[in-house]
Amino acid sequence: MNSIFIIAVSSILFFLGYKFYCKKLELLWQINPKNTTPAHSRSDGIDFVPARHWLVLFGHHFASIAGAGPIIGPVIACVLWGWLPALIWIVFGTIFIGGVHDFGALITSVRQEGRSIADIAGDTISRRAKIIFSCFVWLALVLVIAVFTYLCADTFVKEPKIVLPSLGLIPVAMLIGFMPYHLKTNVIATTILGLVLLTGLIFLGNIFPISLLENSLLIWSLVLLFYCYIASILPVNILLQPRDYLSSFLLFAGVAFGYLGIFILRPKITASAYIGWKTHEGFLWPMLCVTIACGAISGFHSLIASGTTSKQISNEADAKRIGFGGMIAEGLVAILAILAITSGASSKNLIVILKDIGPVRLFAQGYNEVANPILGGFGGFIAITILNAFILTTLDTATRIGRYLTEELLGIKNRYFSTFLVVLAGGGLALSGKWNKIWPAFGASNQLVAALALIVVSAWLFCKNKTLRFTLIPAIFMIVTTIAALVFQSINYFKGRDYFLFAVSLVLTGLALFMLMEAYRAFKKRFLCPKV
Repeated sequence: MNSIFIIAVSSILFFLGYKFYCKKLELLWQINPKNTTPAHSRSDGIDFVPARHWLVLFGHHFASIAGAGPIIGPVIACVLWGWLPALIWIVFGTIFIGGVHDFGALITSVRQEGRSIADIAGDTISRRAKIIFSCFVWLALVLVIAVFTYLCADTFVKEPKIVLPSLGLIPVAMLIGFMPYHLKTNVIATTILGLVLLTGLIFLGNIFPISLLENSLLIWSLVLLFYCYIASILPVNILLQPRDYLSSFLLFAGVAFGYLGIFILRPKITASAYIGWKTHEGFLWPMLCVTIACGAISGFHSLIASGTTSKQISNEADAKRIGFGGMIAEGLVAILAILAITSGASSKNLIVILKDIGPVRLFAQGYNEVANPILGGFGGFIAITILNAFILTTLDTATRIGRYLTEELLGIKNRYFSTFLVVLAGGGLALSGKWNKIWPAFGASNQLVAALALIVVSAWLFCKNKTLRFTLIPAIFMIVTTIAALVFQSINYFKGRDYFLFAVSLVLTGLALFMLMEAYRAFKKRFLCPKV
């Protein structure tokens, strides 16, 4: 199969989905550019800050949702089940489920004064649903903070060349955040300055690697946790927004170089399109959907959309570009990941390599080959630098959203204290090393958040007497898929005598069933649905 053909067909389908299907969603929510968004009505200079330009917010949103997910998941899925089923799920899942999920969570939060999707569940479903859902999401965010703190610190230890560009981007971002808001500088000129400085940091990092001798993993972990704390309490336009904005250009450039390299080389995919319905990791359905996760739909996206993005969007009309468009862009990243590892390698070799070096380095090797005409031998280094930048982005955004949830759940008004609680919990889990016992269940729990977010959005539309088919059908598919994956995992954990993960899977299944029952009661009592 020719890789150019795959890119062409996928791009056309993505364009049609963005152009026409998302238009139906805009009509459903009655998008009105004249409506005042929470960024203006609740402007506080800290969290509710209208972005100077939609592209700035797109950069923050895209950098926050991307992370390493749209690369790691598709890489594993196409190695296990073949690139064709992975590709089909990425394209159609992105358009009809992931894009709907992200757009719906964003605009629903905007209409609800920037509240989180978990908090909105209290109005649309029940107070019990809000508390249970919020607690679950809070714990999931703590786990994300713990895992990404460890992964980022570990990368600093093993790849000291990326330390300078990763940490040096922080003061550069603060400068870029200060200039347009306080000095009223032109956004384009400011962006160019930021990109020049970022390029310089990457160049210097390759020349001057920073390596610590003793307790390096612990020291870097503490440095990252301190960064998370500062990033969460500072005004969003000073550090978080500009840092994510600049980081997004790393990914844009990386994706552009990768696709350009493919157009130059025109490699043919020699790996198997379809390997089999069942592997040692489970059946193609539901496990492929759960494995790919962010490449097609991710519950973490709804937390970003209703957490930081809805508090910064300046105009409702930008929801299509940022919500649906951001998901389309992530789908393109996932397709690049598939093409990078499947060109010129057999499935058997891919499985062996995956076991030896893991999905991140497997992608880095493949990317180095396809981007070689543009980047020469620096492709692998650039790929790891990009991935680490987005791990940092996910880390600081998760901390900020964790603060929002802490404030909503406990009624804490002091952002310094609420952030401290989140960082303390995430840091404690990271430094204890116990996160690795829970992490295997994260894939299913992330998809469960997506399913529950779609149920909450459907309930909101139900209260507004709107049609439900665009959100309820994806919600049903995702809840059935997630429960099926959890059941399969529970059986495997029980057979393997991993009773802790078996218990976690049972709890997640119980959470899904509880939210379904609460949603059913809310739909049944339509006439009692509160005005929201």
